[in-house]
Amino acid sequence: MTPDTFLADCRARLGFDLLSQTWNAVVLHALRDGPRRPVELRETIGGISSKVLTETLRRLRFNGLVDRLTDPDAPSRVEYRLTALGRTLLAPLDAVGAWAFEHGDEVMAAQEAACAAETRLS
Repeated sequence: MTPDTFLADCRARLGFDLLSQTWNAVVLHALRDGPRRPVELRETIGGISSKVLTETLRRLRFNGLVDRLTDPDAPSRVEYRLTALGRTLLAPLDAVGAWAFEHGDEVMAAQEAACAAETRLS
């Protein structure tokens, strides 16, 4: 990486922007085992509204990470699946997940300490 790596028009920043959107990584992970209907995605993920799921799927489609599949015999039946490009993000997502699993307690302890310090100052 160069000093310009994180400029607004840099490709590395594009990757971080894709992963920083709260639901992007969660939806990509939920699609890792194959196509799913929106209802199945909501059940698998939990805590996501239909509106937010729809927005997230549209964003992922816009970026070429997810395909929308319709059944010609039942046009209202829609499924989503990862594209080849979307599959390339699974390894980085796994790495971030492994980091979070390994260091999550440390991060939460730091957050608690920061909150306690703010409370003492108030």
